[in-house]
Amino acid sequence: MSKTVLSVRDLKKTFRKGLASKPVHALKGVSFEISAGTITGFLGANGAGKTTSIKCLLGLSFPDSGEIRYFGSNELTPEVKSRIGFLPERPYFYEYLTGREFLRFYGELSTKLKNPDLKTKIQNLLKRVGLEHAGDRPLRGYSKGMLQRIGIAQALINDPEFIILDEPMTGLDPDGRFEVREIIRETASAGTAVFFSSHLLPDAEQLCERLVILKLGELVYQGPMEELLGRVEVGYQLVSAKDGKLQTEVAKSGDELQKLIDAKRAEKVSIVEVRPNRLTLEEAFVKIAMGGRA
Repeated sequence: MSKTVLSVRDLKKTFRKGLASKPVHALKGVSFEISAGTITGFLGANGAGKTTSIKCLLGLSFPDSGEIRYFGSNELTPEVKSRIGFLPERPYFYEYLTGREFLRFYGELSTKLKNPDLKTKIQNLLKRVGLEHAGDRPLRGYSKGMLQRIGIAQALINDPEFIILDEPMTGLDPDGRFEVREIIRETASAGTAVFFSSHLLPDAEQLCERLVILKLGELVYQGPMEELLGRVEVGYQLVSAKDGKLQTEVAKSGDELQKLIDAKRAEKVSIVEVRPNRLTLEEAFVKIAMGGRA
């Protein structure tokens, strides 16, 4: 059984803009868990509460009520923070620094490593994110994809047990998205829990084992991605053969499929294959976002 690195219970957060304005309920009792070594996608439309949740997780905003428990502790202490990595959606880069200097700056802030250990750590990280060749180049000369990779290296500098990535694929070309996906997979395979938000659902579908989905501040799904895709009924395809010719028909539900099978048997038609229509994560997400809980 995987160790739980994050447990969120009944998280609530309300905002007010001005004394006379109506309260905005950003989070309405959200609960979920993250386990070690897993990749969990954090999904939701704009305004769903993802950014507010992440701010609460990192102590950048305080919930009205609820519990956030890290590694069995219910407080975000300095010791707990030292075990967490974070890449914000819009990170700030000191463009006059080189990639190596940038990592040294954050390494000295977040680790107790001293030379030559920190120097070795930085070199290994540059190699891990594919920037060994650009370590001595100023960040102002980095592409968007290179900046995302150096940002992930920064989030990994303290060997975190849990890493939060906010929209890590935004603005990347296909090559850059592929590279970042590989880094995320490698990070999780080493035992780190990866929790990332994204609007790019095809990337989430390729990466995620588990999903946490919010809608208007409420949790509408938490669990394995494959289980979600199996929950949303989208019909079946039945392939039959008659007089040497194949025919494919679609049934919209399990009941409709059974009636179609019974009819084929009554006609003494051979049934070659029955298969469910596979839903993509994007299609499932749209159904949940428009229709409610899975």
